[in-house]
Amino acid sequence: MRVLPKIRRRSPEERTGTMTLFEHLDELRQRIIVSMVAVAVGAVVGWFLYNPVVDLLLDPYCNYWEKLDPALRTTDSCALFYMGPLDAMVVKLKVVVFIGILVALPVLLWQFWAFVVPGLTSRERRMSVPFVASSVALFALGAAFAYWTLPKGLNFLLGFAGSNFVPILTGDRFITFVVLVAFAFGLSFEFPIVLIFLELVGVLSSARLRRWRRFSILGIAIFAAIITPSSDPYTMLAMALPMYVFYEAAIIVGRLLKR
Repeated sequence: MRVLPKIRRRSPEERTGTMTLFEHLDELRQRIIVSMVAVAVGAVVGWFLYNPVVDLLLDPYCNYWEKLDPALRTTDSCALFYMGPLDAMVVKLKVVVFIGILVALPVLLWQFWAFVVPGLTSRERRMSVPFVASSVALFALGAAFAYWTLPKGLNFLLGFAGSNFVPILTGDRFITFVVLVAFAFGLSFEFPIVLIFLELVGVLSSARLRRWRRFSILGIAIFAAIITPSSDPYTMLAMALPMYVFYEAAIIVGRLLKR
């Protein structure tokens, strides 16, 4: 009988056991199921929060609409459009799932960390709660920062073609755009968590980060240009500047931790 290979934990002296490949896959399946259930529960919450969240998402566009010449407005009030009979349902489902992911984010991050933890030392496992708490806080901060910069980006994009053109935005595309911007900023604000974690486990050091500063600035600029859905200068700059600040903060934290 063929014996499946054992997967060793990264710290042999603190290793508590081994797991087969099938056991790892089974654990991954269970954690995916828990994550999906958490998103589903969050989506139920999102169903009841749909109207206030849509009003919040529409606010940046309505600010732009109010500044338009009344003769150029396509509607009497700020509103989005949909082109097909299923579009309205798609818009609502997108918003509900988006809210569900945000509500379930602590559970999603905890499941991810718990899956990684068996390969970490006991000292690294103690970082579980700070990792999840700081990740949730930074993701929320990134989404809030995206919302704060959204009016500038919209004014640039919608006014780029000149005053002879008036936008007619569909709800599906606009909601998708706003959600992608929020997720892009949320993920980019996880940057310091990744750097500090790599410093703690010895993959990176503050000295190496200082040596890589020039290349990192270029990498941050390229990352911001690729991940932002609009690629307008306001949004790119609003993402790149905090990421560079986080990079410098990770260097300082590494020096304090003597890494």
